[in-house]
Amino acid sequence: MSGFARSRSVALVGLDGHVVDVEADIGQSLPAFTIIGLPDQAVNESRERIRSAARHAGVPLPARKITVNLSPATLPKRGSHFDVAVVMAVLAAQGVVRVPSDTVFCAELGLDGSLRPVRGVLPAVLAAVRSGVNRVVVAEENRAEAELVSGALVSSARHLAELLVDHGADPVLLERARIPQPPAVTTGSDGTEGAGEPVPAPDLADVVGQLEGRQALEIAGAGGHHLLMVGPPGAGKTMLAERLPGILPDLGDDDALEVTSVHSLRGDDGCSALVRRPPFQAPHHSITLPALCGGGSGMPRPGAISLAHRGVLFLDEAPEFDRRVLDALRQPLESGTVTIARAQSVAHYPARFQLVLAANPCACGNAGGTGQACTCSAVQRRRYFSKLSGPLLDRVDLQLRVPAVTYRELSSVGGAPPEDSATVAARVASARDAQAERLTTLGLRLNSTVPGSLLHRRLSPGARAVEPLRAAMDRKTLTARGFVKVLRVAWTLADLAGATVPTPEHVQLALYFKTTVTS
Repeated sequence: MSGFARSRSVALVGLDGHVVDVEADIGQSLPAFTIIGLPDQAVNESRERIRSAARHAGVPLPARKITVNLSPATLPKRGSHFDVAVVMAVLAAQGVVRVPSDTVFCAELGLDGSLRPVRGVLPAVLAAVRSGVNRVVVAEENRAEAELVSGALVSSARHLAELLVDHGADPVLLERARIPQPPAVTTGSDGTEGAGEPVPAPDLADVVGQLEGRQALEIAGAGGHHLLMVGPPGAGKTMLAERLPGILPDLGDDDALEVTSVHSLRGDDGCSALVRRPPFQAPHHSITLPALCGGGSGMPRPGAISLAHRGVLFLDEAPEFDRRVLDALRQPLESGTVTIARAQSVAHYPARFQLVLAANPCACGNAGGTGQACTCSAVQRRRYFSKLSGPLLDRVDLQLRVPAVTYRELSSVGGAPPEDSATVAARVASARDAQAERLTTLGLRLNSTVPGSLLHRRLSPGARAVEPLRAAMDRKTLTARGFVKVLRVAWTLADLAGATVPTPEHVQLALYFKTTVTS
């Protein structure tokens, strides 16, 4: 008995997927099972999973030499999601099933023949559809995630025997196989599926005082700008940062699909629906460089900056982070992507996030205001804050000092209540609509991504509005990059005010927010 057959799966390199031909040949030599085509350890170990799963499905593999080739052979293959594609190719070569050429298989096999869910299903299905392969077979638990891709014809199975019968095997296999029953679905008190009500997002109405901080937060949300807040402990820096996602608009379809793909590849739960709200990542200051930017053994995984894509990355107590970790943010802040190189492959992950930094003015935290309670020397204060390098700070659009809240602000009764997130979010959405209307023809959406030449094209070099910027550059307090940052913020201020072009007041305020901390 000899035969040859082919099935298909998807190999992921970062978020980029490549359709892989899984070729199986059954020869007349002594029994052996060989997988070639740059497989990793997980793929090589699939041989034992496949043998056991096929036996429990009622179709033992033949006692012959089985050779499986994963083509293209030069592309690294990593992960257990090739299991089902390999077994389908082998059994098709054996004559048990018929495998159509327009189908990809993406699931892991258990020893009992059950199909197990895998991570990265969403980007894998998306890559298959873009390559013209619309039919996808996944584990039952991954079905909802796979169906998020428009144009995908998704089918699923709980056991290999079900899959074999669907592809032409003898239906008697279903009677022989021990197919596990689906788990019971838990319901809430109202009878609906799920664990309970979602936790409400933090609201800006909780923030007392800090009018300048609230204004900076609104500007950051409207234009997608990066933000640095420096102030004593307890001033409200963390409260402000945690409320930034609540004033940002929902993600569009393309952005939501990209964000959900990153979380799917990471293996996070809850990828059965598109992530519509901007994500919020707040790693501890002990985070390592691979955990922040991505990495790990084998195929590098996305880090915190990619999980914060189209959302907010908040670094609290920023000077406590390792300086190498902080400086690694400089390139992603400019390009919006992070590239992780390995000996055999290079992975690219999206990293278009808003960076929010919070810092105390010194190690003891009391250097703000009069600084009379500060126990740090001038050298200690400089050493503490120098963790935030000049090139990193130059990439932060908005920089402000957050003073301590006074007792009068905290205990005020009868005054106007602080604006809530919904009110501020409406103004942010309006400003973003104005930007989209102005920038759509350029393929851009936010002022924070507009090249400098386009930003000041409508501002004459001799215009009065840019005179403060010229003076600041002459004093060496503003770099060329900072000049562009100020113009971007000025345009956002104009959009929030409903103006068609930044006024001198907008430019002056933008310059203040850029230089108030570093001056």
